[in-house]
Formats: sequence, C-alpha cells, structure tokens
Amino acid sequence: MTEKEKMLRGELYNPQDPTLVSDRVQAKLATRSFNAIPENLAEERAKKVKAIFGSTGEQIHVESNLRVDYGYNIYVGENFYSNFDLTLLDVARIDIGDNCMIAPGVHIYTATHPVNPVERNSGVEYAKPVKIGHNCWIGGHSVINPGVTIGDNVVIASGSVVTKDVTDNVVVAGVPARVIQIIE
Repeated sequence: MTEKEKMLRGELYNPQDPTLVSDRVQAKLATRSFNAIPENLAEERAKKVKAIFGSTGEQIHVESNLRVDYGYNIYVGENFYSNFDLTLLDVARIDIGDNCMIAPGVHIYTATHPVNPVERNSGVEYAKPVKIGHNCWIGGHSVINPGVTIGDNVVIASGSVVTKDVTDNVVVAGVPARVIQIIE
C-alpha cells in the first residue's frame, strides 16, 4: 500500500513520501495563485477554488487567504461562503454541507499525531475526517479538531475549540466547546 493510500485510509503514514510532498507543493502553488486573483474577478476566483477542492456546489465564495494541505480532500456543498484566512488541513476528507458560512480565521484540522512520544518522533502521522452538516455557521477564529462531526443547523461561537461531535440544532461555545443554546 502506498503512503497516500495509508493517509486516505486514516492509517499511520510517512508525510515525507515524495508523492505526498509533491501533492502539498502543488496545493501551495494553487492556493498562492488563487490568493493573488483580485477580488473584482469573482468568477475567476470561484473557478480556481473549484479546481483546488475535491468538489463544490455551484455557488461558492472564498476570500483570501486560503490555505490547504492537499485541496483534493475538501468537499463543500451549495452556497458555501468563507471569509478571510481559512485554513483547511485536509489530510483526511473534510465534508461541509449546503448553506454554510465560515467567519475569518477559522482552522479545520484532520491531521493528527501519535500520542506516544517515540512513535510521534518517528515522523509518522495519521488523520481523522471532519464532517460539517448543512446550514452551519462557524464563528471567527474557531478551531475544529480531527475526527469531529458537526450536525445540521449548528452555530459555533467565535473562538471556540470543537473537540467532540456536535448534535443538530445547537449553539456551542468555549474551549473546549460545549452546548450553550438549543435552536428551536
């Protein structure tokens, strides 16, 4: 099995594998090109980001600066909006549903490392997918950790760190995030 296949399966893999290094370089070049496109060229920006992501809905708007590990593991639905400085560490799949809004400075991580220091120091890592449902709003400077599933109609308050799954129809806030309101 290749290192890329291991990575995509969520198994320990070597991120210094030449194929993976090349994929990350290509993603950096693509996002640098996207980030340089002027805001008045909205159609060109949308076309470029659609080429970076694994798939998107028809209506998508992403502000600069965008940062990704690979890009091809990112799947967003219809009416996706991201404000400035979105970071998506898409070592594993990131799925974002329809009608989702992401505020400035949000980070979504799938990459993680072994807890055992000997194993961690060997350089191997692994990933856990992130899933965000429909009609979600992720507040500014929030962090979504590896392996988290967020339900539909969820609001993540600004500055939250989401470490566990979030059920439908709630507002969560804090570090770590916890439910502070049920949405009727």
